[in-house]
Amino acid sequence: MIPRQSAWGAIAGTAVSAGALAYAQIALPTQTLLSDYALVSGGLVPVLIGMLALAGACLSLAYGLAAGDPGRTAATRVLLLAGAAGLMMSAIFPTDPSPIGSMTGEIHRWAAAVVFTSLPVAGWALARGRAAAPRWNAVRAMSVTSAATLAVYLAAHPASITSTLISGSAYYGLLERGVVLAEMVLLTAMALAPIERRPTVQTSAPPVEPQHSERSERLAA
Repeated sequence: MIPRQSAWGAIAGTAVSAGALAYAQIALPTQTLLSDYALVSGGLVPVLIGMLALAGACLSLAYGLAAGDPGRTAATRVLLLAGAAGLMMSAIFPTDPSPIGSMTGEIHRWAAAVVFTSLPVAGWALARGRAAAPRWNAVRAMSVTSAATLAVYLAAHPASITSTLISGSAYYGLLERGVVLAEMVLLTAMALAPIERRPTVQTSAPPVEPQHSERSERLAA
């Protein structure tokens, strides 16, 4: 179990990140990839907020797991820290206009790869061995969904040898958004699953002792 403040901090950070990226998607000229919004006027700030807020969500969840369940969540915490580091590196080193041709762009690319791969594995590691409760099933399901969406995205990316076979260049940007959305939902599920539950207070009426009337007592006597 993790402290409620850590769980809600992770959820709040994820919500801020989703809002910032949604703003870029709606208010700015359409870009192929989400990180490309940093290259257009007015796009750098929402992209930075989105990345750093999501990094904060990963850190808040990792802190909560360290405080509430340190022995069982070591692998998950390492992966969450890797994801947070990848997001911060992606914010510090922006992408290049396609094709990538600078060291900054390469760092951004590989940092994003760390984020995309570490979070699904973190979710699966957290839920591994847990009871088949709905909250843990949700974490497992979103881990698989995130990993599957990432696999399709990588297959469709123009840098992949399979891209031309599946016409991936036409929709790989949409798949990247799918990966980001799935991992945001996964982080939320990971924050909610181990949250401390309030103890249930059960109240019961004291047993009622049978009442004997005066007449019954006389008859008994």
